[in-house]
Order: sequence, then C-alpha cells, then structure tokens
Amino acid sequence: MSIVLRGITWNHTRGYLPMAATSQRYSELYPEVTIQWEKRSLQEFADAPIQALVATYDLLVIDHPWAGYAAHSGALLPLNEHLPASFMQDQAKHSVGASHASYEFDGRQTALAIDAATPVAAWRSDVLERLGAQVPERWEGVLSLAKSNQVVFPAIPIDSLMNFYMFCQAHGEVPFTTEDTVVSREIGQAALETLRELASCCRKAIFQMNPIAVYESMTASDDIAYCPFAYGYSNYAREGFSRKKLAFGDLVAFGANGPLRSTLGGTGLAVSSACAHREEALRYAQFAASPIVQRTIYTAAGGQPGHRGAWTDEETNRWTGGYFAQTLPALDRAFVRPRYNGYLHFQDHAGDYVQEYMMQGGDTKRILQQMDRLFHESLNISKEKQV
Repeated sequence: MSIVLRGITWNHTRGYLPMAATSQRYSELYPEVTIQWEKRSLQEFADAPIQALVATYDLLVIDHPWAGYAAHSGALLPLNEHLPASFMQDQAKHSVGASHASYEFDGRQTALAIDAATPVAAWRSDVLERLGAQVPERWEGVLSLAKSNQVVFPAIPIDSLMNFYMFCQAHGEVPFTTEDTVVSREIGQAALETLRELASCCRKAIFQMNPIAVYESMTASDDIAYCPFAYGYSNYAREGFSRKKLAFGDLVAFGANGPLRSTLGGTGLAVSSACAHREEALRYAQFAASPIVQRTIYTAAGGQPGHRGAWTDEETNRWTGGYFAQTLPALDRAFVRPRYNGYLHFQDHAGDYVQEYMMQGGDTKRILQQMDRLFHESLNISKEKQV
C-alpha cells in the first residue's frame, strides 16, 4: 500500500531543500512512503496560524512561539509521548542553545528542533579590506561603520521587535519578567533610542528588509560591508550559493554587559494530530532529526541543523567557512521569547510600534504604552482560552 504524507515548510533553500532531500532518502529506505512538501513565504511562516494547516498537512515546520497554542489545543502530537525516550534525551542533550526546549510547553514536546538560528553578525571581508576597516568588536565600532553607509540590518516589524528584546537586555533588563509591563520605561526607552540611533545612520531600505533580503543585498552588490545582527543563514557562507560569500561571527560587545544576546529563532518539525499515518510521520520525523542525518544529508542540502553534533563537526564547518563554530556562542546564550497561548497576538503587532519609532522618533512613552496594551491583551487571550 502506498502512503502519501503532506508537509508544509518555508520557501528558502534552508527551509525547503533539506526537507526534500531527507524525504527522498527516507522514501528510498521505505518505498511505501512518499512525502510531498509545499512551501510558504517567510512572512507567512511567521504569521499564518497552524490551526489552518493541521487539517491539511501531516508534517509541519513551525516556529517555537506556537508551542503554547499547540500544547493547549492538542493540534500537534506530543512527541515525548510517541518517540523513544533515548532519542528524546539525545535531542535535549545535544540541543543548540535552547532550541530543543523552546518547543516544549506544559510537558508537551510539540516539535523536534531540526533547525537552529539566532541573529548573528555578517560581513564582506573583501569590502572591509577595501575600506581599510576591521570587523567591529564593540557597539561603538558598528556605529562608526554605519556612519559611512556601510551597514544594513533587517528592520521590518518582526525583526525590529526581536532586536528590541535584544537591546532591553543589553541595557540590563530581560523583558516579560512581570505581567505588568513588557519592560520598564527607562530600559524600554533606552532600547528604542539605541535602535533609532543605528537606523538613522543606515539607508531607508532596511525597513523593507528581512534577513534574506539583507544577505541578498550584501552578496549581490559591493557597497555593504557589515550587518551587526540578522538571523543567520549558513547558505550565504557556502561557495557557489551567491555571487560573493559572507563571513559570519558572534555579536559585538555592548557597554559593560558583554556580547549582545539576540532572540532565538530556528524551526521545528511537528506532526499533526490529525495525521492518518502517524507511525510513518513519526518515523520520518525521528529520521530527519537524527544526529547522523542532521550532520550529513540535512546540512549538505543547505540546511542549518538543530543537532549540536552538526555544529561542532569539522566537515560541516569546512563547507561553510566555519559558520557553525563561529556563531555557536551566540546561539548558546540566545533569549527565548514567550510562548504562552496568546503571545502571538503581541508579536504580530508590537513590532509595528518599534519600527515606527525607529523611522520617525517621537514619544517613547506612547510607544511603550501601546506595547503594554498589546501585552495585556495577549495575556487576557491566554486566560480566556484556559477557561
């Protein structure tokens, strides 16, 4: 009997080709199973609700802020109840930073961390050499380079919000530590002003750029030297992927608080609770997330694996100019944003206010009040859905 599983992922080489490659090999090992993958845009990946997908797709590549909804709704299988304990223990032990734990909520492992990412620094070594400039080590160096119009970073609303979290911590406060405010007025204002100061030195095009657009711009032309933070893509460090290769590394130091602490991203592989062929879907998920496949087939196909063994492997680092080893410290300290059922209401809208201030300036108190309003609305959504 022929079994067909349908999967949904996102439409970049990093998101699609590893799923196609691992599925092709899986079907060679298990000829009775065919896995068909469809793609959605990066914005749809961040925004589209998984409740609209679980009835259609057996396998879903998701973002970890969906963990709270998934745990509450039962839309995704709790993988800790269906996969071998030894396998799950290995996944936890060899997580890249908090990637594995980020998909766990209320005792339910909603996905396997097949992909790991956080904002890291990127640069064109040849452009810096032409300018007689060095890779910045501190924030002051970033600002100095930005004033010569050589710096870009992603500043669409979602990335602006993730960077706001980062600069709250850079100024000394972890956001969302209470249910009263996202962050204190003093720290929130400092974070907004820091982002605006950098944005004011950069070309206006950044406000339409996501990380992919940043990296495409940096590799397609020769007039951008440096990006201080954008979700990393090892593809752009590989020979032949783009016109010019990028080098990647850790984030700069800020003030007395050490290197910046960016906001964890990455993707997880989940199985729909509505899947009619659970055994086969679960078996494929375990295959795709296994240490050997992550280190070989998955990464060779353009993937950015979630298993730590692939990040420390000599061969994967040879393919990518040391991308994995050089950026791993940033992933290990990355901040995990909230995942409660309702948080996505905040995430979907709060970045608009951060971006507004970066573009126009104005009253930081009003911006932070609007963010607090969204935060309280999201908490109320969570409480309502628990009743």
